[in-house]
Amino acid sequence: MKGKVYIVGAGPGDIGLLTVKGLRCLQKAQVVIYDFHLNAQVLNYINHDAEFIYAGKRSGHHTMTQEEINEILVQKAKEGKIICRLKGGDPFIFGRGGEEAEVLAKHGIEFEVVPGVSSSVAAPAYAGIPLTHRLYSSSFAVIPGYEDTTKKESSIDWSKLSTSVGTLVFLMAVKNIDMVIQKLIENGRSPDTPVAVIRWGTRPDQSTITGTLKTIVELVKEKDIKPPAVMVVGDVVRLRESLMWYEKKPMFGHRILITREHSEGFEPLEELGAEIIEFPTIEIVPPESYHELDKAIHNIETYDCLIFTSRNGVKYFFERFFEKERDIRDLKGIKICAVGSKTAKEIKKYGIKVDLIPSEFSSEGLIKLFEEVKDSKAQGLRGMRFLLPRAEKAREIFPEKVRELGSHIDLPVAYRSIKPELHGKRLRRFLREGRISIVTFTSAATFNNFMEIMGEKANELLQGVAIAVIGPVTARAVEKAGLKVDIMPMEATIEALDEEIINWATKRRKE
Repeated sequence: MKGKVYIVGAGPGDIGLLTVKGLRCLQKAQVVIYDFHLNAQVLNYINHDAEFIYAGKRSGHHTMTQEEINEILVQKAKEGKIICRLKGGDPFIFGRGGEEAEVLAKHGIEFEVVPGVSSSVAAPAYAGIPLTHRLYSSSFAVIPGYEDTTKKESSIDWSKLSTSVGTLVFLMAVKNIDMVIQKLIENGRSPDTPVAVIRWGTRPDQSTITGTLKTIVELVKEKDIKPPAVMVVGDVVRLRESLMWYEKKPMFGHRILITREHSEGFEPLEELGAEIIEFPTIEIVPPESYHELDKAIHNIETYDCLIFTSRNGVKYFFERFFEKERDIRDLKGIKICAVGSKTAKEIKKYGIKVDLIPSEFSSEGLIKLFEEVKDSKAQGLRGMRFLLPRAEKAREIFPEKVRELGSHIDLPVAYRSIKPELHGKRLRRFLREGRISIVTFTSAATFNNFMEIMGEKANELLQGVAIAVIGPVTARAVEKAGLKVDIMPMEATIEALDEEIINWATKRRKE
């Protein structure tokens, strides 16, 4: 039984530029062989039962030779596996995808090529430089900045290339920029031709410098521009001043770390130019025992009020509720209370009306709500029965207050959070290099687990990084560790946190 190989282009860096077909191939792959020049967030979309094989190649350091990559492709395919060969940019544009396809064809292995957005077109676009324009250029060429050293002579005809093509795009040219510029001028290109060099195109750390053929070499040295970078030569570079859009976004330059399971709710920050990195430090799983929850579900008709303090509480309670063959009609007459608009929205998915939502999304808000209910009723809350399905570890402030008011409350565990198996090697490097500007914590657990995963140098790694939190409990956990909270919204919601992060970034931009 032979497998199949998908040779997939992952795009230049912005995760939004991964194609729909590329994503589908990733999700069904049993083996993923991936390169260095990728946005590592792409790997979050892979079936995590898949085998991950890193085949990264950086300047001066190759994890695997091309021959070794070819061999592993053939070996895994012959094992009957579905393989995704994940490459940066487009696999057939200086990506050696053609060579890998040749090897597969030679061995009779089925393969498909999924094109990707090449940095040769994406980086200029994100820098505000169209490669063609009716008034400036009607042709463009993509050229390697260096050629295979095993070739006996260059396949580039500089005498024709220099003057016959409107726009020239050079990939991997920074190390040989002196030679490239010299060849162009020697072969007739005007020294005054505009040039742009774009490093890390489409990413938050994108940087662009512009000059001319006679000035660009010194500018690259002065600004210490290193690979990976794309160089654009031609009159279209003049349009950057008026067409620059990406670098003008309010959150451009910010890479924001999300430490909860899903980055849902942080989309407004991406829309404004930030890059979101997911590094979940908690994983939500079912309880070790359903005994208490099952007992509560069995006696559901005995409760006066059912309280949910999170979407996870809603999700895991109703999953078990229906597994025990209970019916929504069994909740008739029971008041439903939700802490927070998101929790209420989750409840409404089940066709259930929410009766009570506290104005403050916290245990304190719940206490205030029920004290108001007590004051408005002659008999108070004495004798009422409350059910609060919750996390394994939760605060006791609200339950204690309910008991003080003369009510009964059951607190079955509906779910628990565990620390996932994460190594964090890449994240530590990003933090050390200053490539993350904001880290968010939505609970004390996300923070404490993060610190454990980062290890003894966790405090040092967070120096210079803005810490954004939801809620005073999370803030206290951060401060207890000797760190400072920079961003905390008044309201304990992701939307409010987004707004506060935007305000913080806007203020910093003006300074």
